[in-house]
Amino acid sequence: MRRLRFCSYLCLPVLLWPLVAVAGQSVHVGVLSHRGAEATLETWGPTADYLNSAVACCTFEIVPLDFDEVEPAVQYGQVDFVLVNSGIYVNLERRFRVSRIATLNNRGGQIYHNLFGGVIFARADRDDIADLQDLRGKRFMGVDATSLGGFQMAWRELKAAGIDPYQDFASLRFGGIHDAVVMAVLEGRADAGAVRTNILEGMAAAGLIQMDDFKIINRRYHPEFFFLHSTPLYPEWPFSTLQHTPSDLARKVAVALLLMAPNDPAAIIGRYAGWTIPLDYQLVHDLFQELKLPPYAARGGFTLEQAAKRYWYWVLAGLGGVLLMALLTAWVTRLYRQAKAAKSRLERQHELILNSVADGIYGVDMQGDSTFVNRAMERLTGWTSADLIGRNQHELLHHTRPDGTPFPGCECPVYHTFRDSAPRFVADDVFWNKRGEPIPVEYTSTPIRDDRGRTVGSVVVFRDISERKQAEEEARQRQQELAHVGRLSTMGEMASGMAHELNQPLTAIATNAHACIRLLESGAAPRERVADIMERIAAQAERAGAIIRQLRQFVRKEEPQRTQVCINELVDEVVSLCRPEAKRSGVEVRLELAPGLPPVSAQPIQIEQVILNLARNAIEAMLDAECPSRRLTIATRADGPGALILSVEDSGPGIDPAIRERLFNPFVTTKQKGMGLGLSISKGIIEAHQGQLYADSEPGRGTLFRFYLPVREGGKPNGG
Repeated sequence: MRRLRFCSYLCLPVLLWPLVAVAGQSVHVGVLSHRGAEATLETWGPTADYLNSAVACCTFEIVPLDFDEVEPAVQYGQVDFVLVNSGIYVNLERRFRVSRIATLNNRGGQIYHNLFGGVIFARADRDDIADLQDLRGKRFMGVDATSLGGFQMAWRELKAAGIDPYQDFASLRFGGIHDAVVMAVLEGRADAGAVRTNILEGMAAAGLIQMDDFKIINRRYHPEFFFLHSTPLYPEWPFSTLQHTPSDLARKVAVALLLMAPNDPAAIIGRYAGWTIPLDYQLVHDLFQELKLPPYAARGGFTLEQAAKRYWYWVLAGLGGVLLMALLTAWVTRLYRQAKAAKSRLERQHELILNSVADGIYGVDMQGDSTFVNRAMERLTGWTSADLIGRNQHELLHHTRPDGTPFPGCECPVYHTFRDSAPRFVADDVFWNKRGEPIPVEYTSTPIRDDRGRTVGSVVVFRDISERKQAEEEARQRQQELAHVGRLSTMGEMASGMAHELNQPLTAIATNAHACIRLLESGAAPRERVADIMERIAAQAERAGAIIRQLRQFVRKEEPQRTQVCINELVDEVVSLCRPEAKRSGVEVRLELAPGLPPVSAQPIQIEQVILNLARNAIEAMLDAECPSRRLTIATRADGPGALILSVEDSGPGIDPAIRERLFNPFVTTKQKGMGLGLSISKGIIEAHQGQLYADSEPGRGTLFRFYLPVREGGKPNGG
């Protein structure tokens, strides 16, 4: 059930809510509506349906909350759980003692992450705005004063640059939702703005904006986080339980969230990848302390007279408390016994949750010895709790790298976690089971802190990814076979043009050979003249051989290893293949290749295939539409220090908007005899190289395809 509710419950006493949850009635989940109530219901409604199926005792409802509605909803018990940004959560934790039970795993393609940041941006055509200092005196817009990613993260970066957003801007306004901020900057109603990460990419994917219309201010790079961002990264949104919510219900919800698979329909619709154990939110506390925001807001002087007038009732209560000290002593003793019993119950619940999770979990102390393990850990590794607890986990599980070389303990990510108190995610590694066999795993290592905030160890959550790696390898092999078939098909279509190219050098060879024979038969042939003719024959033979070698190289099966290649050289190779077809079709080919580009790690034949597919599609589109001006432009340029951009642009009729959204799907084509596989294969090749392929088109104004490639293998492209 999905329903929009807010202030109609203010009159209900808070004490009624535990009875509601126990009686099997509706359980309300308040969600921060940072992109509007309708979008919130659409995004998080399937998560409520998932909880309805996983927790049978209750019916869950999503309650969208604006920024100024969150605190009253929590204060007056209108909701039983709350999902808000990390900054609002920190305030609720301090003021109303809400407790986080899970942290959101965000989705970025096939990569999952539980961190996010802020994006400071302006229009790309604003040449007067290049860095943070250029924002002085400008009109600035954020999402809300309490929006962590949509204002407060940017505020911290502005403060570090010596800029006070409340003093140094021509105006500071808030749009209420992220989309409103983006559109205000695009339409010129604001000079710059701040939103959270993935908002620009999400709106671009939905066709609401073009990424080329914006520039990122104070841009940062992170090896495992490829969304555009201008600030450090902070923990993602926590799913929290309120103080009045029954602990048994909170435990069931926590288990259900942690068991959600990354590819669960609710996660896919919500554009996230499941949940992880609650992260540490000290980074958010540090930000609020630095900015002096609640709950760390600075307070002015307070006189004794003011205190007496304001807190007189506390003075009276204190005097009465002195008289009841003896009774309180007895109560303290009783509370101690109750707390001890509650601690015992919590420990049992903690053990139950650990053993209910399908992923392996174990703890490590500051010496690297295991402190606890769950049943999934024993099942996946074959090691029992008796084998592991008290022994060095690295020597048992992590002693050797995937390539068989020794793995020194000083380089172990688990050790680094409790040494620098920073969480880590390792996407591909191996653990060793009790039989001495490797287990491919992905894992997170998170620091464990005591009551004083000191790191006392780390907790590791890992998952066996053997089936996933096997599926990825099979998919890669199928992709290579399909790409090879695509190259053969392309060469078949270009055969007539290649035959013409080969016919020219062969005809020249035959003509010169006959001329040489006639000169020799005449008996009066000058030696220099014969040598000159033979040199021309050799040059034409080399030309024909080069064409044949180029064809053979393009249609052969590529080697799986990647090499460092020059993107401009690949463009030259492709242009030599498609130039005959362009010439016959009356298409002018222009090259705008940036000099001095760094090499990229790639499989050359696959990248050549993508460029050739895009170029031939452009030529055929202009030919089929009988365009008066036929021009094909292939350009390369750098996108910062980490990526290269290659674009293929034509002057054709553009792409029908009805097809544009499905353009990269298999068997979708605009050609009468096309199979609709070329663009699908091209997109798969680029994504396998950790890049991205995009298409921009307006009817009657041509089509622009561009793709990004990282400069270093394993890097992330900057564009999008």
